Amino acid sequence: MRRIFFPKRFTVCIMSGARTAHALVFLLGCSALALGVCSASLEHGEAEYYVAAVYEHRSVLSPNPLELSSRQQALELMKQNLDVYEQQVMAAAQKVLQRLSCMAIKGKMFLVANLGTKQPCLGSDPGCPQDGRYQFNTNVAFSDNGTLVGRYRKHNLYFEEAFDSPADVDLTTFDTPFAGKFGMFTCFDILFFDPAVRLLRDFEVKHIAYPTAWMNQLPLLAAIEIQKAFATAFGVTVLAANIHHPTLGMTGSGIHTPLKSFWYHNMDDPEGHLIIARVATNPQGLVGTENTTSEMDPSHRKFLKVLSGDPYCEKDAQEVRCDEAAKWNLNAPPTFHSEMMYDNFTLVPVWGKEGHLQVCSNSLCCHLLFERPALSKELYALGVFDGLHTVHGTYYVQACALVKCGGAGFETCGQEISEAEGLFDFHLWGNFSTLYVFPLFLTSGMTLDTPDQLGWESDHYFLRKRGLSSGLVTAALYGRLYERN
Repeated sequence: MRRIFFPKRFTVCIMSGARTAHALVFLLGCSALALGVCSASLEHGEAEYYVAAVYEHRSVLSPNPLELSSRQQALELMKQNLDVYEQQVMAAAQKVLQRLSCMAIKGKMFLVANLGTKQPCLGSDPGCPQDGRYQFNTNVAFSDNGTLVGRYRKHNLYFEEAFDSPADVDLTTFDTPFAGKFGMFTCFDILFFDPAVRLLRDFEVKHIAYPTAWMNQLPLLAAIEIQKAFATAFGVTVLAANIHHPTLGMTGSGIHTPLKSFWYHNMDDPEGHLIIARVATNPQGLVGTENTTSEMDPSHRKFLKVLSGDPYCEKDAQEVRCDEAAKWNLNAPPTFHSEMMYDNFTLVPVWGKEGHLQVCSNSLCCHLLFERPALSKELYALGVFDGLHTVHGTYYVQACALVKCGGAGFETCGQEISEAEGLFDFHLWGNFSTLYVFPLFLTSGMTLDTPDQLGWESDHYFLRKRGLSSGLVTAALYGRLYERN
């Protein structure tokens, strides 16, 4: 549940999530997660911010979700879920300085709810289902005075047999007095141009309300991993509320800005969790600062030399010549193939304490320039994939990924791993054919990290990081070629 306050003005609450299957039949779908917002009046000279609270909700579901329920049964399930939401709203209020102010305006809030809706259609409509109605996975937004200010119908469905995809893409925004314009989309939508990218490109949205029921898939698509990557890539705030069902692999919510994240990921605790954080109304981006690093920085100088095609050598900078034997990456490691995310990646092992590696597939070549403070017994690999992903959705991906393997054998590279010890200082880059590249960065214990630097250099997109605080699980650049889907 998320909540954000404006002391002495209003509270904003956004409820979001998946509903039980039976509820859509009666248009009584209860949101399985909630997000609320409350913001405070600003004193003169203070930085503008709001306080966001995200609640990852363990929803109360029907014991027989595939059976039709009566109206009374559906209402009872809704009531049980809403009782939990109400408790979490009050819990959030107790942790904000403006508690009394927020209590004074209790009930005056923005609200976004996710539910199932139906829309009658005529037989003359060629897309009209046989039962004479469309059914949509829908978000609705209400202002603090109860006015309906937005409706979004999920466009990119993910094994949702009960729902239809609308013929036209909804590009939905709503204005708030505390942080300007919010946009919203749902779950699987985050991987597609419509509505996610078009919404940001055409409507100057800086904040996203994002309900989801996301099944984690390592090493590249854990819930918090893609939430953070989207916020970083586009320079926006993502308020993400996932459903909490660890037995289904569903957990991972967060408040993500380009530079900082507050998240929850727990596969053991059966209960939900509340997250609260201050969020800038105008998030500062990381992408676009690619030329701010001084070329005198040794690691970045190596990167620029390799990128320019010049041989790198270990000689002192004042030396005029370098021996051929000092070239970086004199002995290339073997190339192998392994399945990662159901795709056939081409990989090379990452051996030694330092080096420059390259691996290519189709038009994409991925590079890694690395130094390691200490070696571990773990196997790491640099992988590349450039092609159409066809399992659990069809979409075109270009990916460069540095991953920890599941064991000592090459065939274990790409397995789902969440713990690691290996530390790296590195540049990772590739000659991507798309402008839409998402930085995925995960360290041991399902911990998010932020790159030191991101951006374009000589038609290559790169990620740079020094000084990891915990072992590296995944560092990847995940490019989406939307036009090739």
